[in-house]
Amino acid sequence: MDMDDDSLDRSVALHPLTYLADGDEVTVGRLDIDSYAVLPADGAALVRRLASGVTPREAATWYQETYGEQVDILDMLGALDELGFVRADGQPTAAAATPVRWQRLGRALFSIPAWVCYGLLVLGAVVAMIRSPGLVPRYQDLFFTKSFTVVELVAFVGQFPLLLVHEGFHTLAGRRLGLRSRLSIGHRLYFIVFETALDGLVTVPRRQRILPIVAGMVADVLVMAVLVLIAAGTQSIVGRLCMALAYGTLLRLIWQLYFYLRTDLYILATTALGCVDLHTAAKGVLGNAVRRLFGRPLLDESAWHPTDRRVARWYAWLMLTGYVATIGTFVIVVVPTGYRFLSGVLGRFFSQGSGFGELLDSGVFVGLNVAQILLIVALRMRDRRRTTSFQHVVG
Repeated sequence: MDMDDDSLDRSVALHPLTYLADGDEVTVGRLDIDSYAVLPADGAALVRRLASGVTPREAATWYQETYGEQVDILDMLGALDELGFVRADGQPTAAAATPVRWQRLGRALFSIPAWVCYGLLVLGAVVAMIRSPGLVPRYQDLFFTKSFTVVELVAFVGQFPLLLVHEGFHTLAGRRLGLRSRLSIGHRLYFIVFETALDGLVTVPRRQRILPIVAGMVADVLVMAVLVLIAAGTQSIVGRLCMALAYGTLLRLIWQLYFYLRTDLYILATTALGCVDLHTAAKGVLGNAVRRLFGRPLLDESAWHPTDRRVARWYAWLMLTGYVATIGTFVIVVVPTGYRFLSGVLGRFFSQGSGFGELLDSGVFVGLNVAQILLIVALRMRDRRRTTSFQHVVG
């Protein structure tokens, strides 16, 4: 959008916008394209003024009379245009938000009758584990078969549908509110990942954001309950397979306790407490604690949002518990599981009584792991070459 001095006397057409006040800030957004901005209350009032049809010059004069400060109205209009809020000449007005697909399913999935069923399901699994402690997921459940190759493939591939359920619950919890939440498939390195976009969540009251954030963990608890109950009803390979998948789901829940990462629990905390960048502030608090011990200059805390600075005082200790949880997981899960694999494979290779099938299975298992390592190294080298080439071009 080209603006000059003369155009300041012509009103600017804006698409229909939503406004959600949250404390001293207002989220202004365009729902049809999921474009949002968090503005101070006076900035949102200025946008409302422009949307009412007054000219930019009149809006700037009103702002100065109301708030006692001048505003760079051209800069403001440029920002609104970049966000897609400004309607160009001849461009039709954005259509009113239409009902999203799967909204009824989302409402049914999180209705009161559904929660009652979920509660009974989890209660049944808890009772089953109390009556039969062997149903409590543990790392030994991963070895549901003697084939190490099958164990690894199930641990890798078997989690995909369960991850889909996790992200699907996020998506449907957003659809329940009429949000255009999206579930997509991507990859990190060579791992396939499912990702949920909940951009429109910023347009609903903070209390209503809680369920879409925790819905994935709810799904994990329900999946684990179902798998445990299936295992309780059968002693076959199916039951052992379910327990292996249940243990993998339990690890995903434990991963949420890694507070130094941006997990669902982190997003829940920042949403409930109204934080902006709690992660940076909490890391800074920990960093300053270490710097004080060694007498080094402290990081400047004035750039942090006041809410982040206040919450980070105690959240930083949660980050420490996250590191403890990581170390505990490594000691309790990674070490014994790795030892089980390593001792089993080496035992087969160096035992004269090993059959051809066992040797083949161990060989394929080793080949798969070596291939993974080589693939990671190759991808890292490729990314490094791309970065180096880009730097040369920019230089």
